[in-house]
Amino acid sequence: MILKWDESRVLITGVSGFVGSYLARNLVDKGANVYGLIRRRADGAIPKNIAHNNIEDSITYVEGSLEDLPGLTHAIETAEPDYIFHLAAQSFVPRSFSHPLETAHINGIGTMNLLEAVRQNEVDPVMLFAGTSEEYGLVISSEEQYTLLKTKYGSVFPEPSRIPELPISENNPFRPMSPYATSKVYGEFLFRNYFHTYGLKTLVSRSFNHEGAGRGNQFVTSVITSQVTQLNHGEIDQISIGNVNACRDWSHIDDIIEGYQLIARKGQHGDVYNVGSNRTTSVLSYLLSSIEASGHTIHAISTVQNEKHVKNPLSSDKSSIFGVSFEKPLIDQMILSDEISFGVEDKGILVKTEGPEIRIQFDPDRFRPSEVPILFSDITKIQHLGYQVRHSIDDIIRDQMNFFMDSANRCYLTCSDDGKKSPEK
Repeated sequence: MILKWDESRVLITGVSGFVGSYLARNLVDKGANVYGLIRRRADGAIPKNIAHNNIEDSITYVEGSLEDLPGLTHAIETAEPDYIFHLAAQSFVPRSFSHPLETAHINGIGTMNLLEAVRQNEVDPVMLFAGTSEEYGLVISSEEQYTLLKTKYGSVFPEPSRIPELPISENNPFRPMSPYATSKVYGEFLFRNYFHTYGLKTLVSRSFNHEGAGRGNQFVTSVITSQVTQLNHGEIDQISIGNVNACRDWSHIDDIIEGYQLIARKGQHGDVYNVGSNRTTSVLSYLLSSIEASGHTIHAISTVQNEKHVKNPLSSDKSSIFGVSFEKPLIDQMILSDEISFGVEDKGILVKTEGPEIRIQFDPDRFRPSEVPILFSDITKIQHLGYQVRHSIDDIIRDQMNFFMDSANRCYLTCSDDGKKSPEK
C-alpha cells in the first residue's frame, strides 16, 4: 500500500539520523513538505545521513534540539505540521550504560518538551513516537531460561503469565534491560498520557531492529558487514564480535518507514503498534550469511575451544518455533531450541569455507552488562492496517555489503566530513 502525502506538512525530529533521513527522502518523494529539526553544527558540515540520502536541498531545516523548549516552539510555529514523527533520541544501547543521565534527559525530558511545545501552541498534528522493542526487554522463551534468569537476577518482574512469551505482541510485559530502554518506556507513556489528558493525537510505534545501507558503525549489523568487507580487502585477518547467541527481529529500513507512515495515517490515536518482520535471526547467522554474501561458501563451523561443531550451519530450516513457521538457517533453529550456545569461554569460532578458514574472535568487551536474549515480533495488529514485510534478511545484508564494498563509502562511518556547508534554514 503506497500512501500519498501530497502537500502534507511533516516535521521530523532526528531528521539527520539513520531512520529520519530515510523517512524524509521517502516523504519528499511522495509529495510532502518536510521540515527537519536539526542542530547547527559548529563546522557547518552536512550530516552524513542527509548527504547519503541526497535530501540537503529537498527539506526545510529548523534549528533546535529536544533540550530546548523555546527552540521546539519555534520549530512548531515554523513548520505548522500536520504530522510529527518524533525520531530524535540517544538510541545507542551501550552508550546508555556509560551515559545514563544523558540518555534520560534527551529521551525523557526531551520528549516531554516536544509534547509541551505542541500543547502550548494549541496546534493539532498527528504525532508518532518512535518507541522500541527494547522496551519489552527480558522476554521468557522457555521454562529452562526462566529458571536460569531467576537464579541470575533473583527475581523476574512482572512474572510471566505464559511461557514462552513469544512472539512478542503489544500486550507483552515490559522488562527493560538498559537505561535506553527505560527512557523509551517513559517517553512512550508520556505520549499516551498526553492523548488521554490533553487530547493530543499521539500514536506509538514499537519498532524492532531496523537496518540498511548507512547504518551507524556502532550497530551490530554494520559491525559485521564492515568487518567482512575489510576481511575481503585484506585489511584485517579475523572478525571480532560479542554475543552471537542474541536473536533479533531485523527489518529492512524501507519496511520500517512504511510502517511508521501507515500508523500515522491509519492508526488509532492513543494506541500502540509493533513494527517488525515476524521472524528472528541470531547475530551468528547474520555474520555467517554476510560471509557467504561476500563470496565464500560455508561448509561447517567449530569453536576454538570446547569442540562444538555444526555442519552446513546455513542450510534451510522451516520448522515451527514458538508456534510460527518461517525460513531460517539451521544454526538459528539450534540456538532457538537451546541445542547449542556460544560464550566467551569458547574463545571464538572457526568458519570452514571452500577457501580460507575464517576466524571469528569473541571480544569480552563487546558483551553488554545485561542482554536481551531474543526479540521476535507479533505484527498482527499493524498488518490489519495493511502492513507487509517486503524484504528478507538477505536483502538487508546485500544492501549493507554493497554499501561497504563501494569504495566511495569505505570510510563513510568513520572518516571526517568533507567540509561542505550545510543548507541554510
